[in-house]
Amino acid sequence: MLQLILIGFGGAIGALSRYTLSNLISKSFQTNFPLGTLGVNLLGCFLIGIAWQFSEHYSIEKNVRLFFFVGLLGAFTTFSTFGLESLHLFKDGYMKEALLNIFLNNILGIVLVLAGINIYKIFFIK
Repeated sequence: MLQLILIGFGGAIGALSRYTLSNLISKSFQTNFPLGTLGVNLLGCFLIGIAWQFSEHYSIEKNVRLFFFVGLLGAFTTFSTFGLESLHLFKDGYMKEALLNIFLNNILGIVLVLAGINIYKIFFIK
């Protein structure tokens, strides 16, 4: 139960941070390019890299890892987790799996967004 509370608390902080930072960046640079999302995703990747190396170097308790990695960074951006997992696949010599992970998350993700939009239009817009 404590683990769920820690993940939820971290998730709330991460989601609020993502929203705040993304809006701040977007308002600072008036452009059609989604700089807010890009900024959050890149910062999340940078932070998960630092945090992962720190947690590998020091013995960090499981609940702290859950709060930070799953809760806070997971809600801040799942892109950071995707980046870390892809890097681990590359580092562990799983080149095909790494490339497949990158392809499926990016290309299929976009295709499924389009599919979701079209399914909604078919069933709910008359």
